[in-house]
Amino acid sequence: MVKRQSTPLLPLSSDEAILANSFDNNTLNDWNYYYTHGVHLAGTNRTMAQWTTDRWSENGFQGRLDEYHTYLNYPVSHSLSLTYPNGSVFEASLEEAVLAEDETSSYPDRIPTFNGYSFTGNATAEYVYVGRGQVADFEALVALGVPLEGKIALAKYGGPFRGLKVKNAALYGMVGCILFTDPGDDGNITEANGYAAYPDGPARNPTSVQRGSVQFLSTYPGDPTTPGYPSKQDSPRADKSPVVPSIPSLPISYTEAIPLLRALDGFGTPGSQVNRTRWVGALNVTYSTGPAPGATLSMSNVMRDAITPIWDAVGIINGTTPDEVLVIGNHRDAWIVGGAADPNSGSAIMVELSKAFGKLLATGWQPRRTIVLCSWDAEEYGLVGSTEWVEEHISWLTGSAVAYLNIDVGVSGKSPGLSATPELGTIATEIMKKIVWPTMPNETLYDAWSAESDGEIGILGSGSDYTSFLHNGISSLDMGSDQGADDPVYHYHSNYDSYHWMATFGDPGYHYHAAMGQYLTLLAYHLANDEMIPYDLTAYTTALRSYYEELLATIDSTSETVDTQELAAAITQFETSANEAMALMEQAVSTDDAALKTAVNRKFRDFQRGFTSAGGLPDREFFKHVVNAPGIDTGYAPTTFPGIMEAVEAGNFSRAAEWVVRTSLGIRRAADILKS
Repeated sequence: MVKRQSTPLLPLSSDEAILANSFDNNTLNDWNYYYTHGVHLAGTNRTMAQWTTDRWSENGFQGRLDEYHTYLNYPVSHSLSLTYPNGSVFEASLEEAVLAEDETSSYPDRIPTFNGYSFTGNATAEYVYVGRGQVADFEALVALGVPLEGKIALAKYGGPFRGLKVKNAALYGMVGCILFTDPGDDGNITEANGYAAYPDGPARNPTSVQRGSVQFLSTYPGDPTTPGYPSKQDSPRADKSPVVPSIPSLPISYTEAIPLLRALDGFGTPGSQVNRTRWVGALNVTYSTGPAPGATLSMSNVMRDAITPIWDAVGIINGTTPDEVLVIGNHRDAWIVGGAADPNSGSAIMVELSKAFGKLLATGWQPRRTIVLCSWDAEEYGLVGSTEWVEEHISWLTGSAVAYLNIDVGVSGKSPGLSATPELGTIATEIMKKIVWPTMPNETLYDAWSAESDGEIGILGSGSDYTSFLHNGISSLDMGSDQGADDPVYHYHSNYDSYHWMATFGDPGYHYHAAMGQYLTLLAYHLANDEMIPYDLTAYTTALRSYYEELLATIDSTSETVDTQELAAAITQFETSANEAMALMEQAVSTDDAALKTAVNRKFRDFQRGFTSAGGLPDREFFKHVVNAPGIDTGYAPTTFPGIMEAVEAGNFSRAAEWVVRTSLGIRRAADILKS
């Protein structure tokens, strides 16, 4: 084990001490218990939304519910069977085991295993194992001569967002898609390594199933029927087919995937000979491609479509500078009764954060900037609640939003993670040095984060509620403490993401909840209250130059050339403007010039808007940020300079040249905002 560096714990100011000392492990436990003992699938629990605003209101926030009428769908029935060549049949239960130790696993209203936004339909066909379902996996199968047309895809989780696995299967002529979780992705805590399965131990329960949305998240998030405008009761409805599947899909457990994989052993190409990333997992099968002649799957998926209300809970503390606003968000909805980690570890932290700020308000304090808390509904289906809210309030946000802070899975393990737009990195890492991390004595959050990340702040892609803010030019940050390689397995989107799992394995005593909550609260305090918006613009220049080098390497890996001189010049212009703006901030502080301070803060607040001013990316206009966006074939993971990078990777060099110009324009506009 590598010895972690020890960073001195930075002292707290009196305000910071009030905030940090307000966090109570017992009340965090109570909030988490509340959120994880009632169904809160998107659009199904207005009471929980109201309860959230009531707690915030008790702590001094002005609470309300914002309602939207969105397209969602809900499970009616499903089935899956494998017919072997000899005529015998394996019937999958498509259920997770009821566990006596985990009370919510037996609730009569527990939610079936299903995919949100999945297609209603039936399919009976031979099937092919397609690895992780990336385009490159399908291309490898084509190169191997494996027939895909008219077959059903069997894909394992990992790599691209699940909706893109289903999308890719359909693009290659397949008629259905089955998704499963492989224990090979569980790190070191597996039954194969001698650990007992949950609930007896920390390894994965073999019957766990990952539910989730199959919307095509990298095309656009939000309500599929109202792209670009908020979903109100009388809103016109667009065709949803560009972003939802046209073939049925079902998620299954690995214990029910084993018979399907085993029936392919000896047919097609063995997994060890398929030259694709993480094609082979940890199950006792060969991960052969198939198909196996005469082995057929029969699947059925029936969903109920609805235009139904969802509710975003909102809480506001007005600041003394009304045109500077900090938004802090977490989603509330979950695929299961539980959701102790995703999302309700974050939900519990948000309630405790409101309590902390309430104690500070009681001293007579008022923030310099308005603080807005948001508890989003329907995030799980496709960032629906946050996207509709941003679309409704875009004019106000464009004129006032300083930053958006997102906490989704606040705690699922002991490995802290941070992704952010680069200007937030310095303040975000400095605040870490004020937080004691529970793993070992005298360790700060900064120590733990540095050891896990090598000190690298992640780049924002998509997959959580910062997405709509980022792509409307608002500085954004996403945080959480994730499962490390030696942590108990976190049962993502499963019935076993439950209060019992959290209290027994995930975070007994709720110590990591408290630490993450203190961190979010102190970071929010500084962004809302520091006289100067605490941005480090030089870090953005460093990031742009790093992304530029990566782009050049990608271009060099092809046989073509792309003239990137205009992009290099735009980055240099940004660097000059950023350095001037940072110097101007120092001048404003040293001279105590109120008007200059206001002018600098406006520059800092607004410069990100420039990056989103060049129009949306090709065929996915929602994504407007020229510096980073989710990859077209990843859905979650980011691509930098996406307009150029993805054109180069697709071999479309005329489009790459066009996007050199457009990307440069966005960077120059950001530079102009800083200079004006």
